[in-house]
Amino acid sequence: MKYTEIRKKLKIEITKPEQNGLAFLTHYFHNNINGISQYFKKPAAKYLTQLHEELSIAEEPLIQSYLPIIWDVPFPSPTKPKFKFIDLFAGIGGFRLAFQNLGGKCVFTSEYNYFSQKTYEANFGEVPFGDITKISENDIPEHDLLIAGFPCQPFSIAGVSKKISLGKAHGFLDETQGTLFFDLARIIKAKKPKVFLLENVKNLVSHDKQKTFALISNTLKELGYNIHYQVLDGKYYVPQHRERIVIIGFLQEHFNNNENFTFPKTPENALKLIDILDPNPEEKYTLTDNLWNYLQNYAIRHKEKGNGFGFGLTDLESYSRTLSARYYKDGSEILIPQKDKNPRRLTPRECARLQGYPDKFIIPVSDNQAYRQFGNSVVVPLMQAVGEQIIKVFANGIFSTISNTISK
Repeated sequence: MKYTEIRKKLKIEITKPEQNGLAFLTHYFHNNINGISQYFKKPAAKYLTQLHEELSIAEEPLIQSYLPIIWDVPFPSPTKPKFKFIDLFAGIGGFRLAFQNLGGKCVFTSEYNYFSQKTYEANFGEVPFGDITKISENDIPEHDLLIAGFPCQPFSIAGVSKKISLGKAHGFLDETQGTLFFDLARIIKAKKPKVFLLENVKNLVSHDKQKTFALISNTLKELGYNIHYQVLDGKYYVPQHRERIVIIGFLQEHFNNNENFTFPKTPENALKLIDILDPNPEEKYTLTDNLWNYLQNYAIRHKEKGNGFGFGLTDLESYSRTLSARYYKDGSEILIPQKDKNPRRLTPRECARLQGYPDKFIIPVSDNQAYRQFGNSVVVPLMQAVGEQIIKVFANGIFSTISNTISK
């Protein structure tokens, strides 16, 4: 059966954040022959039986009757994958897209925001699991690579001396409890992926006088990984200035401290914003007189106070400012000049292109939700370039067992 037919028949529709029944079902559909079906099959079969009863579907709800599935979605998994990865804090799937392009098979996905889940399912045919704090590390399949664009929350670092006096453990993992990074760390500790890739805002390095980053890196080292990190700018891959820190960890016991990893060299590309713009955008994206006057007056007031706040009227022959999740409010950080009329904001499709998503990527949500999603996403070709460097380490013979594990 085609996946679109199954979706229609079973009414696969995301209406709330925690729809783990659908997550189990779609994860099983994707992983029924690659050796990790035991993580999903029983709850998937149970959910399917309930679904048949609710929808009054007459035939026996045998899960095998839906297999094999023709994945008529924009971005199906590779048929002969080279490695397995999991996608945490997955957003709308920018990392998945990049690493599928490199031959990777995604075997587990988690994303809390259900609008993002809608977009993810529409493009990959898989419903992400919800709140990662409620997911046991024991329910996550084995994988070669862990990927996460994790949120940076404030760390409250407990005093080691106080813990010692109380006879309590004082490892770095213990000190990160109460943050979402702790959930990443506990999964890494339990599953021991050979490699992980973490992405965050560049200010993570300097946050709290560098104490936050020191805690994160020390925690990861304590878990047995060699750490490589660098702040990378997306402007060499798309026409957008977007700096993010990328942290790569290689499992010491697997690579014997000899991974020989380097970040990608900066390509020499002359990228222009005008190249990703629609020639005839809808009029609704042009700023109203009231909003345009407000933004101009707001900028004048802050300039008089010596502040740098204001709108960004973009040079179409260059790259833009950083697209943020707040772009839906007024579009002020990236405004497109127009002849004889007020400037306009980017369309959602242009935002997708600004992050390196191909035009066949489906946008099934409202404009406001789309702006949030692309503003929170990653620059896909940049992350794919980082992934290529990881694959080079895989190809050195150190990772020769991966192809065999995929088919087991």
